Amino acid sequence: MTAVSAMKPKPHPKYKRVLLKMSGEALMGPREFGLDPATVARIAADVKDVVDMGVEVCIVVGAGNIFRGVSGASNGMDRTTADHMGMLGIVINALCMQNALENIGVKTRVQSAIQMDQVCEPYIRRKAMRHMEKGRVVIFAAGTGNPYFTSDTGASLRASEMNCDLIAKGTKVDGIYTADPFKDPQAKKYDHVTYMDILTKDLKVMDATAVSLARENKIPVMVFSIREEGNFARVIQGEGSFTIVSDKAP
Repeated sequence: MTAVSAMKPKPHPKYKRVLLKMSGEALMGPREFGLDPATVARIAADVKDVVDMGVEVCIVVGAGNIFRGVSGASNGMDRTTADHMGMLGIVINALCMQNALENIGVKTRVQSAIQMDQVCEPYIRRKAMRHMEKGRVVIFAAGTGNPYFTSDTGASLRASEMNCDLIAKGTKVDGIYTADPFKDPQAKKYDHVTYMDILTKDLKVMDATAVSLARENKIPVMVFSIREEGNFARVIQGEGSFTIVSDKAP
């Protein structure tokens, strides 16, 4: 009698087009600054798992592992200059993610809000959408191209322009809590909060402009831990631990 191996069930993602938002610190791994190659490679593998499900993915990464415009401004630097430096830090992180993804066979494009043709494509909405329709991961760099806007706002803006079904915000914790769980062991995790909860309870998930953009365009935000291997694929299937931000409970 021939043994028939059990077929693995095909993953069923809940979303068709997703924007993954990560802080620059997510790429540091155990380091205190810069980029950790092993961590970047692991996150790239997690993204590939989601792409292999047939989900269209775009990415926005912050630059906190390299330079923060707000920090530079607080130390006496001109805010506009500091923010432009932060945007260039985002480009560095975007190119790093592109390299890691292409090393494992994922086709990518980096599009920058600041034109730098020798390094990456300029941001063109229709072209970005076409790339994703062809299965390419599009990494949006340089924020909105304007000072005084955070990378979270850039993520909400691009998710709105790309008609994304979800903003997946990868953080160091597995959701939104009543307080910082690293400082308060009694902190309670929310399964669901509304956009207004974030604003009125000052939950510090995203800045007010980013939250308002997501709310206006009815894009839910999923907060999950990017530090756990394979977690991106799990939460896209509605499994694992996360918090959903939307007007209505899922």
